[in-house]
Amino acid sequence: MAQGGTQLDSEKFSCSICLDLLKDPVALPCGHSYCMRCIQSCWDGEDQRRIYSCPQCRQTFTPRPVLVKNTMLAELVEELKKTGLQAAPPDGCYAGPGDVACDVCTGRKLKALKSCLVCLVSYCQQHLQPHIESPAFENHKLVDPSKNLKDKLCSRHGEVMKIFCRTDQQCICYLCSMEEHKGHDTISAAAERSERQKGLGERRKTIQQRIQDREKDVKALQQEVEDINRSADEAVEQIRSQQKAKVSRTEELEAKLKQEIAELRRKDVELEQLSHTEDHTHFLHSYPSPSRLSGSTQLPCTDIRPLHRFQDVTVALTELRNKLQGVLSEDRTKISLTVTEPDVLLSQTEPKTRAEFLQYSCQMTVDTNTANIQLLLSEGNRKVTRTLGRQRYSDYSDRFTERCQVLSRESLTGRCYWEVEWSGFRVSIAVTYQDVSRKGRESRFGYNEKSWVLECHNNNFEFIHNSEETPIQGPVSSRLGVYLDHRAGVLSFYSVSETMTLLHRVQTTFTQPLHAGICLFYHESTAEFCELTKTGVMIGAM
Repeated sequence: MAQGGTQLDSEKFSCSICLDLLKDPVALPCGHSYCMRCIQSCWDGEDQRRIYSCPQCRQTFTPRPVLVKNTMLAELVEELKKTGLQAAPPDGCYAGPGDVACDVCTGRKLKALKSCLVCLVSYCQQHLQPHIESPAFENHKLVDPSKNLKDKLCSRHGEVMKIFCRTDQQCICYLCSMEEHKGHDTISAAAERSERQKGLGERRKTIQQRIQDREKDVKALQQEVEDINRSADEAVEQIRSQQKAKVSRTEELEAKLKQEIAELRRKDVELEQLSHTEDHTHFLHSYPSPSRLSGSTQLPCTDIRPLHRFQDVTVALTELRNKLQGVLSEDRTKISLTVTEPDVLLSQTEPKTRAEFLQYSCQMTVDTNTANIQLLLSEGNRKVTRTLGRQRYSDYSDRFTERCQVLSRESLTGRCYWEVEWSGFRVSIAVTYQDVSRKGRESRFGYNEKSWVLECHNNNFEFIHNSEETPIQGPVSSRLGVYLDHRAGVLSFYSVSETMTLLHRVQTTFTQPLHAGICLFYHESTAEFCELTKTGVMIGAM
């Protein structure tokens, strides 16, 4: 047939349901042919009504016809395939999700190639031909396929909206311009579009210029980050260099102290042997002079500080500094407890008067790395105030996270005395080991084995240690004094006014260096480490 020059239309051999060449073709009693699977699926949906119809001519059949494959038609389709007959359009030509479908196609719709603004209809390639070939459609405006053609119609008059009302800033139809928009400033939608197109170009230039400016800003910020990182690296190197030098000097000192300890132990053995001799003459001749027992190696300053510019740049540097200070402070305490001269071993009496206490006064400041974020520091880091806002402190593992607490920067050994001025409804004045927990219930001063606290209320006091609470009777004062004799294991709290009144005294054994602590319970409560002098004159005195 192909050789005979007969041009065959693929639609004559296509299934009107799937629009593809017939597969296992069957003929209905009305004469129309379908793929067996297609017509069976179509009729399966009509089983409830028990009335079956032809999808093309709508002729009905009862009962459901028994379908048998049309062998002759099937062979014909196979032969025609060999002659080059093409099937219906490939799947890529059909409209899918997101595509604009042809409004003229029946059954499975093809993709629209164009939309007509006059007809307000979208057409596929085949149904578009009249608009291309017929002079009757030469004034019709064809545009790219659009789904919102109905939006171009006036909801009131059903006419195409080709006019723009500048007064009301909306598109209207010609009937609207003669009715509710009569007398308004109107212009054709095409002319308004042309004017706004020019303005759009200017706005794009402005936006593009801003993009370029912001890109320059980004590059400048990136360069600043590189500079900060480079400076931080230099600071790290400098601090590590300082660390090595300090550690080296400390190790040298440690060796000297160990040598001194060995010598003192040897002297102690000699003294013990001498104490047991019964020969008075030998005892007096051998009794050592004070000069032979004196002389002790002094510890140098071990305070390592990073460059001021990078105090808040990296938590790791601060942590390194504090850990090193803690180790050195602990070693200093252990050495001072071990290397003692015979006269130091004698018991020392506790001071009685305020003047005597002030001889052991020490200046206290707050360790910013331990302060809870609701504590505001002032007065040279001597005063803390509880606020509702959050302070912008760096994230640090030593910071109290759940309680509004803070530790002193100074570690306490030997004999120490300090005073705290407090205000508010409830404030705790504490003495604690540095490794007290920073979160959870056990982090609260007084509710663990590592802290001793005097809790101050408006009208009474309470001493707390290891969760054991002891009510205290005594004059309530806004200034409290704290006396610590670390070696003797004595901790005393005093109410300070015109006179000093002992509120509570603790006798225990301290195994680590201690730190002063403050806890504020309510908003606007304050506590301040007072500045004291050993002469009895107090800076900011009562």
